[in-house]
Amino acid sequence: MRDLVPGVPDETPSRLPDAWRFCVGTGRFDLALRRDYQESLALVQREIGFRHIRGHGLLSDGTGLHRPYDYRGTRHVRHVFTYVDQVIDAYLDLGIAPFVELGFMPSGLASGEQTVFWWRGNITPPRSWQEWAALVRATVTHLVDRYGLDQVRTWPIEVWNEPNLKEFWLDADQDAYHRLYEVTANTVKDVDASLQVGGPAISPGSDEWLVRFADFVAERSLPIDFVSRHAYTSGPAEHVPFGVRQTLAPPSRLLEQFATPRRQLRGGPLADLPVHITEFNSSYRPDNPIHDTAFHAAYLAPVLAAGGDLVDSFSYWTFSDVFEEAGVPPSLFHGGFGLLTHRQIKKPTYHLYAFMARMGEEILARGPDHLVTRDDTGRVTALVWAPVDVTGGPPADGHTVRLSVPVSAPSGRAFLLRSSVSEEKGNAWRAWCEMGRPASPRPRQLDALREAAEPARSHRSLPIEDGRVGLDVTLDRHEVTLLEITPVSDETPPWGDTWDHRRLLGLDALGSDGEAAP
Repeated sequence: MRDLVPGVPDETPSRLPDAWRFCVGTGRFDLALRRDYQESLALVQREIGFRHIRGHGLLSDGTGLHRPYDYRGTRHVRHVFTYVDQVIDAYLDLGIAPFVELGFMPSGLASGEQTVFWWRGNITPPRSWQEWAALVRATVTHLVDRYGLDQVRTWPIEVWNEPNLKEFWLDADQDAYHRLYEVTANTVKDVDASLQVGGPAISPGSDEWLVRFADFVAERSLPIDFVSRHAYTSGPAEHVPFGVRQTLAPPSRLLEQFATPRRQLRGGPLADLPVHITEFNSSYRPDNPIHDTAFHAAYLAPVLAAGGDLVDSFSYWTFSDVFEEAGVPPSLFHGGFGLLTHRQIKKPTYHLYAFMARMGEEILARGPDHLVTRDDTGRVTALVWAPVDVTGGPPADGHTVRLSVPVSAPSGRAFLLRSSVSEEKGNAWRAWCEMGRPASPRPRQLDALREAAEPARSHRSLPIEDGRVGLDVTLDRHEVTLLEITPVSDETPPWGDTWDHRRLLGLDALGSDGEAAP
């Protein structure tokens, strides 16, 4: 246990960046045609409200966009946007816009047969750079024509995904990626110079890629509007049937990875560009049970609280377990990346994001286990979390945080609402384990899991003394809790405070003979 007693300052506070909600990840593009996917995204948007969504497969065969054909002995290509339009229309209806990732290679344009994932995204360069440029031009032009330039210029366009890994780009050939970037970026800008294009969307572990990429872009005077990379903290995977085990670095390592691009680019021609972390999570595997746990929410809490100081966005990978990189999910909980399982069961990390969405924009205080904000109504919110230990040591029980926050109310009182998730509270994964881990829960089991997934809530009245409210918060194991402190404007009528327990039962209103008392 560690006690913190910060006096929250009253001076002009700083602003809480919304980098944590700028973007969220998704499974492959055409999964958005499914009912479960759209219902899950609608729930996320109601309670969290991300601004952009990014995933793989816009150009892959599943969208049917690139359609080569022969006519009178000559090869032609038809660009078909039937599914693309349906997906983006659905996104916009839900208040979220694409963060466009251009990839993977359509099989009809690919130079080889190497693929990644269960759904076989082709990872080879195009066999015709001219045809690739035509595909990019047709796609971007269609987006502008359909949705308008004013809107599409706010959609970042990223060139490929993790080309520094041989799993995602043939032989991780950086020179070939540089050519892909050059052709693609120039083509995007040919459509309209105000469109945003960037990259290289590299994974952790090959940071020298970014330096070489920056040198190449500068030497060739290529267009670039943002820099992107990914961040994960898990070690090598130990495979078990339908899952993996991995060690984890401390959550501070994610923040170190967030800070890396600006450190590497300092003093160079790309130094002032926006930096987008277009994927981040603990494990890079979609079958690691850590993603489903309360530990995971407490692990990521300090990252959400501080990440916006380092980058312009950091995109959680992913919003939902409607996701098939390793195949069809074998059970409701299977270690998927999602904030939600399929069938919309909320995981503890979902609630971490939902708590962040209820916080104010003004930062009053923050530390290694708390973030305190205030909104324009005077409501104060405090996100508080228990520390985690990735070395396997005993979890912290009874971790205490003490805060003193400024609150002003004529009544001299404030209303506290506390919402909590932990090993015991708001933990559907724990309930699912206690059910016997049903792979396909029945309707009543799903209802029980949805109820178990809701945060534990409590409330009470707090005195305001010298313009401040004191909070003494003791946390359960791996708990993340949101405290909402609202000034009370007392509207109790003059007779309202006479309704004690006996009067509520009508007892003191009667005489001893049962007649009404005078």
